Amino acid sequence: MSQGDSRLKKENYFTKLEQLLEEYSTIFIVNVDNVGSNQMHQIRAALRKDAVLLMGKNTMVRKVLRQKAVENPAYEKLMNCVYGNVGFVFTKSDMKKVRDLITANRVAAPAKAGAIAPVDVVVPAGNTGMGPEKTSFFQALGIATKIARGTIEIVNDVELIKAGTKVGASEAVLLNMMSISPFTYGLTITSVYDKGTIFSPDVLDVSDEDLVASLMSGIKSVAAISMAIGYPTVASVPHSLVNGYKRILGLGLALEEYSFEAVDKVCLFIYTRVHND
Repeated sequence: MSQGDSRLKKENYFTKLEQLLEEYSTIFIVNVDNVGSNQMHQIRAALRKDAVLLMGKNTMVRKVLRQKAVENPAYEKLMNCVYGNVGFVFTKSDMKKVRDLITANRVAAPAKAGAIAPVDVVVPAGNTGMGPEKTSFFQALGIATKIARGTIEIVNDVELIKAGTKVGASEAVLLNMMSISPFTYGLTITSVYDKGTIFSPDVLDVSDEDLVASLMSGIKSVAAISMAIGYPTVASVPHSLVNGYKRILGLGLALEEYSFEAVDKVCLFIYTRVHND
């Protein structure tokens, strides 16, 4: 490729990224480690109606963001997310729907020595189908076995690999021998950018009911504190009025010479209940 062609490709990429940043206000930042070209093609096809997936070198992405940050400082937050093997998914559709489309396309993969395990790997108890000659291999890994019907049987479930640790050569060989593909790979959402705000994708799992419950809990706490210190607030005033009303009713019931309509109704209710019982 000539230097002119390379420069033209960069210019086209810069133009495309600038257009997408201007057109879309919601961006998913995704990690694409261990995602192959065929899988990436399938993901693009699944997103086609709802989103646009754009990959590119981090240096080129940062250059565009740095230029756009002059007009919109919020892009500086987005620039902090550009590290490692990442891409951008631009969308105007419902964020939960797009999130599900992004994370749906995953493929099983065998464990490779030296790779970082994304999840815990547990080898289940049971018959392995392997001959007794493999017993020493299991013993080297500290896995309790027994011979049953001429084959090796694992006595108990074994936690072979912990998430976040490197896969050892012996562990990788064992999993491949047992035809276990413990990992799945696909796009992983690291952050979400929406109208100048960066937040964790976990926020998308918060329902309207969760928000209402959290709001009500906060209102109750404010009301309780306000009433405890005697400082009226919007949250505490209704409770103060009700409590005051209760005190007036109690006073009216205690003093026979003091009465008003509400007290009369309460007295009638109490009298009726007593006599009915």
